[in-house]
Amino acid sequence: MNISITKNTCPKEKPDSSVLGFGKYFTDHMFMMDYNNEEGWHDARIVPFANLSLHPASTVLHYGSEIFEGLKAYRRKDGKVQLFRPMENIRRMNSSAERLCLPQLPEEETLEALKTFVRLEQDWTPSAPGTSLYLRPFMFGNDETLGVHAVHNATFVIIASPVGSYYKEGINPVKIMIEDQDVRAVRGGTGYAKCGGNYAASNRAGERAEKQGYSQVLWLDGVERKYIEEVGAMNVMFKINGEIVTPMLSGSILPGITRKSCLEVLRKEGYKVSERLLSIDELEAAMENGTLEEAWGCGTAAVVSPIGELCYKGVKHQVSGGNIGEITQHLYDTLTGIQWGNIEDTFGWTLPIE
Repeated sequence: MNISITKNTCPKEKPDSSVLGFGKYFTDHMFMMDYNNEEGWHDARIVPFANLSLHPASTVLHYGSEIFEGLKAYRRKDGKVQLFRPMENIRRMNSSAERLCLPQLPEEETLEALKTFVRLEQDWTPSAPGTSLYLRPFMFGNDETLGVHAVHNATFVIIASPVGSYYKEGINPVKIMIEDQDVRAVRGGTGYAKCGGNYAASNRAGERAEKQGYSQVLWLDGVERKYIEEVGAMNVMFKINGEIVTPMLSGSILPGITRKSCLEVLRKEGYKVSERLLSIDELEAAMENGTLEEAWGCGTAAVVSPIGELCYKGVKHQVSGGNIGEITQHLYDTLTGIQWGNIEDTFGWTLPIE
């Protein structure tokens, strides 16, 4: 892939790590590439960060033809920057693209584009503990017509933001409300795709939960309203009577890369791990009889986030005494240790930017 680079002649001042938050500041450049049926992907370029210009009839504005990913670049102690399992993100993005009839990305060329972009912006990767450079690749359809059809023209963009903790609680336990009214997705729908519509549809329940003091909602399945699926921005795992249980990928759950990494770590270390249906009745019974030992969410933004309280139909249940569980802490330490280069990567997950 031939990538043209236009440097920003007015670089911004980099924010102090203490004020980063999540997704509030953006780097000096962005990667862009265009698609049409005749030429395929073309005009790969890195340009100064700026607003996008869209035709008022662009497909994305009317029919939600949009997908995105999230991954991070990490500053190691030796000063080098590295990525964590980037090819997994590219492949998941292509899975999302297939579901929404958006064009496929060439894997190796997209990885090279990502590396080139991070290499140019690597000075934006913070070094303070718990910070990283969040990367947001996204793709949208921009046919300039109001007809409903598969996308013929698209744009792929990568932007970057130096970030701190996703939750204001940091690694401290969060409170989660189990949602019993709205649903996030159904099998056969777009639940396994990382597309904006899934998240827009979740906002109403999220607002209700926030007003009651909860960080996120935990979704039940969309058909029977019976089985646990995922938290708003994360997959979810539970330790019940010694068994690590996470909802199986049924087509309505996002196949998280952090989820996959947690499972691989746990299985390698000999834990009993099950990917299966988990009903709210089983979880509620475990909360009541004390066999729910730990609960945590896992995702790129927060990595691993302990759950200290679950609320279902107004009944509050404390988890792990409101503290971080042993396995939750171990997973957080292991994954962040690999990501920041503080412990050996025996899985081959990291990709240094040379």
